Amino acid sequence: MTNQAEKGAFYITTAIDYANGAPHIGHVYEKILADSIARYMRLSGREVQFVTGTDEHGEKIAKAAAKAGQTPQAFVDDLSLRAFKGLWDRLEISYDDFIRTTEGRHKRYVQEVLTRVHDAGDIYFAEYEGLYSVGAERYVTDKELVEGADGVRRYPGDKDPPELRREANYFFKMEKYQAWLLEHIEANPDFIQPAGYRNEVLEMLREPIGDLSISRPKSRVPWGIELPWDADHVTYVWFDALLNYVSAPVSRGHSPDVIGTAWHVIGKDILKPHAVFWPTMLRAAGLPLYRKLVVHSHILAEDGRKMGKSLGNAIDPEQLVHDHPVDAIRYTLLREATLGADSAYGEGILVSRLSSDLANDLGNLLSRTVSMVQKYRGGVVPQAHVPREREHGIEAAALALPNEILRLVNDLKINMAIEAAMNFVRDLNRYIAESAPWTLAKSEDTQQRLDTVLYTAVEGLRVASVCLEAVIPAKAKELRAQLGLGGQTYTLTGAWGLTPAGTRVLGGPILFPKPESLKTDSTEPPAPTAKKEKQTMTQIEEKTAENKPAAPAQTAPTHAAASDTPAAAEALISIDDFARIDLRVAEVLAAEAVAKADKLLKLTVKMGDEIRTVVSGIRKWYAPEDLVGRKVILVANLKPAKLRGIESQGMILAAEDDQGNLDLVGLTLDLPSGTKVR
Repeated sequence: MTNQAEKGAFYITTAIDYANGAPHIGHVYEKILADSIARYMRLSGREVQFVTGTDEHGEKIAKAAAKAGQTPQAFVDDLSLRAFKGLWDRLEISYDDFIRTTEGRHKRYVQEVLTRVHDAGDIYFAEYEGLYSVGAERYVTDKELVEGADGVRRYPGDKDPPELRREANYFFKMEKYQAWLLEHIEANPDFIQPAGYRNEVLEMLREPIGDLSISRPKSRVPWGIELPWDADHVTYVWFDALLNYVSAPVSRGHSPDVIGTAWHVIGKDILKPHAVFWPTMLRAAGLPLYRKLVVHSHILAEDGRKMGKSLGNAIDPEQLVHDHPVDAIRYTLLREATLGADSAYGEGILVSRLSSDLANDLGNLLSRTVSMVQKYRGGVVPQAHVPREREHGIEAAALALPNEILRLVNDLKINMAIEAAMNFVRDLNRYIAESAPWTLAKSEDTQQRLDTVLYTAVEGLRVASVCLEAVIPAKAKELRAQLGLGGQTYTLTGAWGLTPAGTRVLGGPILFPKPESLKTDSTEPPAPTAKKEKQTMTQIEEKTAENKPAAPAQTAPTHAAASDTPAAAEALISIDDFARIDLRVAEVLAAEAVAKADKLLKLTVKMGDEIRTVVSGIRKWYAPEDLVGRKVILVANLKPAKLRGIESQGMILAAEDDQGNLDLVGLTLDLPSGTKVR
């Protein structure tokens, strides 16, 4: 995809899941990530094929089935259809094909490609001795092993050390294509993303990679696809599984050339098979190379530790779906995770995002808008009249937002695309607060102005629903149904004014009900609370007009300055007092979430020649990657404080409005870090 306006075929796949155990949260994230990309591409007008499925052959599955007292086929039938496909259906994964490697259509294609590569002379028979990882189902090199706490060297992720095996197998001449692959990756920087994984593959290819064992003796591993020229051997799992990306579309009547448009979404633990084995296989088979390899990192527990059953901190996807709205799970996973770094996730993070972004920002906007249209216009969306500068600004933002979202999706910044849409939602909330429809409704002279405000709010919500539909598909449609636009479909194009005046809003249940009790961590230092102003009659009337309780008071984030009232006279300070405060320009070099703290980010900042660590409570408003390279204002002589065991050496200045929108205090000039603020 060269730009966000490109049309035509778009093919996206996930890794097919190995059916030897139940899905984990990493599987869930990968499917939701690929699904959101597929949905964004459909909304942009592209013809999308989205394939997922299960990998059902190999030694591990045969052993797991025997342990369960089942045949391998019965074992994978249950896991594939109930545990995997059933869960994806509940999570609204919009796949076009679910491929299983035990299906006849897949077996036939694997044998066809094997024959083609064998006849071309790229497969040979040889005896081999080496270290074999049962977990990875491949031979590994000593360099790939890591030493555990017990002093035993294992392949990452394996419970047991590799076995020394000697056997005669068929080999694919993978090393023959090494130089070609290296040149291709160097010439195409977007081929493997994020860039860190591309660099990892380039390092692999600058050393000998050897040839690839592609068979196992049937006497040892009977569960697999027989080689077409030797029934005593079955196909090695990777040469079998990877071909699903072509067997699925070909079996549905598509040309194998569709692979040339493919984005493969995979986890970082299977980088080598997809970045080295698969491209060389395609080359040898005379098939086009895929377009892009999208590599995601792992999902960690909320405390930043790796998840695992033995640690007791693994998330059960079935329980997660049972306990929380599906669209809230989708939204929070996509909003919290970044591709290039392992990301923390858990129920506390989910509940926090559900309460703030989905319930407060989006759900509350829908409720108050529908309520005001019903109260002031009998439930009928009015005709907008003469727009003012504020309406022109909202319309301009609505027209620009789809292209911005598609640009970010194309750059694989899904979390930033979501934030762009939510910033539009937050601006609509500010617009309503500024326009005060409840006040406009009191005067005959401002009825046309009220019409314009109400129409702008309704149409803005429609735009927001389309921009968020790939992330929260069911709730986006429910939102439009409450606006009286149920059954309408929209594309992700810049458009304004598509809600017909005269549409009758229907309303409905709360879009995202807040959890009954929000989990908080008592070990996190409380944020200082800004003083509340005395409530005015206008504010009371607004609450009455919206038929809802007042929003909870916002608090300033830890280590971020905020105030909603003027300084009291007795709080005045002298110039000498002010001179004691050392304010400096600082540049953010790195940012990351703080484990077990939903609000906190750990920032590494440069102040002149000095590097400092600052902990700031701005995670709700800023993703870590949004801050890198940004210039901020730092209180440089603040006494250090320990937050979550991290010494914070300063405070970042920020300001917050009465709607809870926070902005960092910044600069209009690109001043050097360390510059004194006075």
